[in-house]
Amino acid sequence: MATQKSQQQVHQNKIEKRKPVFVKVDQLKPGTNGHTLIAKILSSSTVLPKGRPASHRVRNSRIAECLIGDDTGTILFTARNDQVDLMKPDTTVIIRNAKIDMFKGSMRLAVDKWGRIEVAEPAKFVVKEDNNLSLVEYELVTVPAEE
Repeated sequence: MATQKSQQQVHQNKIEKRKPVFVKVDQLKPGTNGHTLIAKILSSSTVLPKGRPASHRVRNSRIAECLIGDDTGTILFTARNDQVDLMKPDTTVIIRNAKIDMFKGSMRLAVDKWGRIEVAEPAKFVVKEDNNLSLVEYELVTVPAEE
Protein backbone atom coordinates (compact mmCIF):
# COMPACT_ATOMS: atom_id res chain seq x y z
CA MET A 1 0.00 0.00 0.00
CA ALA A 2 2.77 2.44 0.92
CA THR A 3 4.75 1.70 -2.26
CA GLN A 4 1.66 2.26 -4.40
CA LYS A 5 1.08 5.65 -2.77
CA SER A 6 4.72 6.76 -3.22
CA GLN A 7 4.63 5.70 -6.90
CA GLN A 8 1.55 7.88 -7.41
CA GLN A 9 3.31 10.84 -5.77
CA VAL A 10 6.37 10.35 -8.01
CA HIS A 11 4.11 10.18 -11.06
CA GLN A 12 2.32 13.39 -10.05
CA ASN A 13 5.62 15.19 -9.41
CA LYS A 14 7.03 14.16 -12.80
CA ILE A 15 7.34 17.18 -15.10
CA GLU A 16 5.41 16.88 -18.32
CA LYS A 17 7.66 17.48 -21.34
CA ARG A 18 6.19 19.74 -23.98
CA LYS A 19 6.16 18.61 -27.58
CA PRO A 20 8.62 20.75 -29.56
CA VAL A 21 7.05 23.38 -31.77
CA PHE A 22 9.21 23.68 -34.87
CA VAL A 23 9.59 27.21 -36.24
CA LYS A 24 10.83 28.44 -39.59
CA VAL A 25 13.78 30.82 -39.95
CA ASP A 26 11.56 33.69 -41.15
CA GLN A 27 9.59 33.53 -37.85
CA LEU A 28 12.63 34.40 -35.72
CA LYS A 29 12.51 37.81 -34.02
CA PRO A 30 15.01 39.80 -31.90
CA GLY A 31 14.97 39.09 -28.16
CA THR A 32 13.22 35.72 -28.41
CA ASN A 33 14.30 32.27 -27.26
CA GLY A 34 13.22 28.66 -26.93
CA HIS A 35 13.23 28.03 -30.68
CA THR A 36 13.38 24.55 -32.20
CA LEU A 37 14.12 24.31 -35.90
CA ILE A 38 15.50 22.08 -38.62
CA ALA A 39 18.15 23.76 -40.77
CA LYS A 40 20.79 23.02 -43.37
CA ILE A 41 24.28 24.37 -42.85
CA LEU A 42 25.43 26.34 -45.89
CA SER A 43 28.83 27.49 -44.65
CA SER A 44 30.95 27.57 -41.52
CA SER A 45 33.93 29.80 -40.83
CA THR A 46 36.00 29.86 -37.66
CA VAL A 47 36.13 33.23 -36.00
CA LEU A 48 39.22 34.20 -34.01
CA PRO A 49 39.80 31.46 -31.39
CA LYS A 50 39.91 33.17 -28.02
CA GLY A 51 42.16 32.13 -25.16
CA ARG A 52 41.13 33.17 -21.66
CA PRO A 53 43.39 32.77 -18.68
CA ALA A 54 41.57 30.48 -16.25
CA SER A 55 43.71 30.41 -13.11
CA HIS A 56 47.21 29.46 -14.36
CA ARG A 57 46.29 27.54 -17.52
CA VAL A 58 44.78 28.86 -20.73
CA ARG A 59 41.37 27.56 -21.73
CA ASN A 60 40.66 27.95 -25.43
CA SER A 61 37.18 28.65 -26.68
CA ARG A 62 36.44 28.09 -30.35
CA ILE A 63 33.79 30.14 -32.13
CA ALA A 64 32.48 29.65 -35.65
CA GLU A 65 29.90 31.63 -37.60
CA CYS A 66 27.70 29.34 -39.65
CA LEU A 67 25.17 30.38 -42.25
CA ILE A 68 22.17 28.10 -41.75
CA GLY A 69 18.76 28.10 -43.34
CA ASP A 70 15.53 26.43 -44.35
CA ASP A 71 12.96 26.93 -47.09
CA THR A 72 11.98 30.38 -45.70
CA GLY A 73 15.37 32.07 -45.21
CA THR A 74 18.85 32.03 -43.66
CA ILE A 75 20.45 33.33 -40.47
CA LEU A 76 23.93 33.32 -38.95
CA PHE A 77 24.40 30.77 -36.18
CA THR A 78 27.17 31.26 -33.61
CA ALA A 79 28.67 27.85 -32.77
CA ARG A 80 30.82 27.57 -29.66
CA ASN A 81 33.42 24.92 -28.67
CA ASP A 82 32.04 21.38 -29.29
CA GLN A 83 29.21 22.80 -31.40
CA VAL A 84 31.79 23.85 -34.03
CA ASP A 85 32.50 20.16 -34.82
CA LEU A 86 28.80 19.47 -35.56
CA MET A 87 28.29 22.46 -37.85
CA LYS A 88 29.75 21.17 -41.11
CA PRO A 89 28.51 22.49 -44.50
CA ASP A 90 25.79 20.40 -46.19
CA THR A 91 24.76 18.86 -42.84
CA THR A 92 21.17 19.03 -41.64
CA VAL A 93 20.72 19.73 -37.91
CA ILE A 94 17.90 19.96 -35.42
CA ILE A 95 18.52 22.93 -33.16
CA ARG A 96 16.62 22.84 -29.86
CA ASN A 97 16.01 25.66 -27.40
CA ALA A 98 17.92 28.24 -29.44
CA LYS A 99 17.90 31.96 -28.68
CA ILE A 100 18.38 35.10 -30.70
CA ASP A 101 21.44 37.18 -29.76
CA MET A 102 21.94 40.66 -31.16
CA PHE A 103 25.42 41.42 -32.50
CA LYS A 104 26.16 44.86 -33.95
CA GLY A 105 22.45 45.42 -34.60
CA SER A 106 21.81 42.13 -36.42
CA MET A 107 20.33 38.82 -35.31
CA ARG A 108 22.39 35.71 -34.60
CA LEU A 109 21.02 32.35 -33.56
CA ALA A 110 22.84 30.62 -30.68
CA VAL A 111 22.45 27.61 -28.39
CA ASP A 112 23.64 27.90 -24.78
CA LYS A 113 23.98 25.16 -22.16
CA TRP A 114 20.18 24.71 -22.03
CA GLY A 115 19.89 23.94 -25.74
CA ARG A 116 20.99 21.12 -27.99
CA ILE A 117 22.18 20.49 -31.54
CA GLU A 118 21.63 17.13 -33.20
CA VAL A 119 22.75 16.01 -36.65
CA ALA A 120 19.65 14.83 -38.54
CA GLU A 121 18.74 13.04 -41.76
CA PRO A 122 19.42 15.22 -44.84
CA ALA A 123 16.51 17.62 -45.31
CA LYS A 124 14.41 17.55 -48.46
CA PHE A 125 13.87 21.32 -48.65
CA VAL A 126 15.83 23.83 -50.73
CA VAL A 127 17.27 26.68 -48.68
CA LYS A 128 15.92 30.12 -49.57
CA GLU A 129 19.23 31.97 -49.69
CA ASP A 130 17.89 35.39 -50.74
CA ASN A 131 16.27 36.08 -47.33
CA ASN A 132 19.17 36.43 -44.85
CA LEU A 133 17.74 37.66 -41.52
CA SER A 134 21.25 38.49 -40.27
CA LEU A 135 21.55 41.19 -42.93
CA VAL A 136 18.59 43.10 -41.47
CA GLU A 137 19.89 45.81 -39.16
CA TYR A 138 17.85 46.60 -36.06
CA GLU A 139 18.02 49.77 -34.01
CA LEU A 140 17.29 49.84 -30.29
CA VAL A 141 14.51 52.37 -29.72
CA THR A 142 13.61 53.43 -26.21
CA VAL A 143 9.90 54.09 -25.76
CA PRO A 144 9.09 56.84 -23.24
CA ALA A 145 6.98 55.65 -20.30
CA GLU A 146 3.40 56.89 -20.23
CA GLU A 147 2.40 59.00 -17.24
